[in-house]
Amino acid sequence: MNPAHPRVRYVAAVTGQLTQGQARRIALAAQGFGRRPDRPVTTRRLQRVLDKVGQFQIDSVNVCVRAHYVPLFARLGPYDQDLLNRAANVAPRRVFEYWGHAASLIDVELQPALRFRMEAHRGRPDTWSTRLLAEHPGLVEKVYAQVAERGPLTAREVEHDEQRERGSWWNWSAVKHACEWLFAVGDLTSAGRNSQFERRYDLPERVLPKAVIAAPTPSEDEARLALARRAAAALGVFTPAWLAEYFYTDRALTAAALAGLVATGEVEPVTVRGWSTPAYLWTGAARPRRISVDALVSPFDTLAFDRKRLLEVFGTEYRIGLYTPKADRVHGYYVYLFVMDELVAARVDLKADRKASALLVQSAWLEDGAPAAGTAVRLAAELRRTADWLGLADVVVADRGTLAAALAPLV
Repeated sequence: MNPAHPRVRYVAAVTGQLTQGQARRIALAAQGFGRRPDRPVTTRRLQRVLDKVGQFQIDSVNVCVRAHYVPLFARLGPYDQDLLNRAANVAPRRVFEYWGHAASLIDVELQPALRFRMEAHRGRPDTWSTRLLAEHPGLVEKVYAQVAERGPLTAREVEHDEQRERGSWWNWSAVKHACEWLFAVGDLTSAGRNSQFERRYDLPERVLPKAVIAAPTPSEDEARLALARRAAAALGVFTPAWLAEYFYTDRALTAAALAGLVATGEVEPVTVRGWSTPAYLWTGAARPRRISVDALVSPFDTLAFDRKRLLEVFGTEYRIGLYTPKADRVHGYYVYLFVMDELVAARVDLKADRKASALLVQSAWLEDGAPAAGTAVRLAAELRRTADWLGLADVVVADRGTLAAALAPLV
């Protein structure tokens, strides 16, 4: 049995063809879902989830709770958010901030495999960076020197240290972009975020573990293979496009890495009944016969951030509301998916009203094929756990959505 999920049952290796149910359960287990621990969550359990997913995507929106805190709650249940804060901000760090699928807290062991991405930024700066470097010679060096002398610093702290006249070339936007340029090319890294969610820039050698700094830089082919290996293990069953999307790597070059994984036997081709594209299976993936899940999944969770994968695996079409014009929103502004066992059973638009100490369920919707009564009962319990985790006294369900009437009396 998998020690991380001791109550999940397994069968012998599936080869050749998978049912859609098998594929869903493999995907969920690979992502660290299963029955939650019945003991307090520890750093060791956080590490187990990190070992599986590889990254926690960051988003600045705080309408309920910041996105990077939610994946651990979805998989482990209530936990002390300071566990993740310490993993990101206190030596020896277990995660570091960089560009994975998007801006993410990434397993620090993957830092060497992402150095080729840093060098690619250096060799092919974007238009803004090209202008910055051309129009403001010396700015990047000045910013680096300030951080080296006094870091960690936010961009505002760097800029405010300069005596400047209004309209001079040394302004906040230029300083901010210089910091971001140094971050992108790996000359600076993030020592964490402040209460305004601004990056605090510092030198990598003062932030990353010494063993990571000392690790040799792999070739680009080796790095792409390492990222493909982590993505394949995190996905369990996947198409080539999903493999590339996981760490947002070049599709053609990721396909070459995939061929390498097939050649070593780490991955094997399979077909999944009903899928439109041939698939691949991580041969070490757990294959649960049944899986027990009650989880609210944020739109930036590694299970859901690839919308095409979400549609193919779970039959769930998802469009994030906060990036959609209000008139075009169907389910709400910041909508979480409720995963119940191997189904996406519902979706809820959540907001934390901290002044009123209430978790607001601004809409609740039942997904096709999910049982209304059972979904409402289990979702109500998960909403109550979520409110407790966030320190909110009440759960308030608005009268909007196909599940709202059944859900409201249960919370």
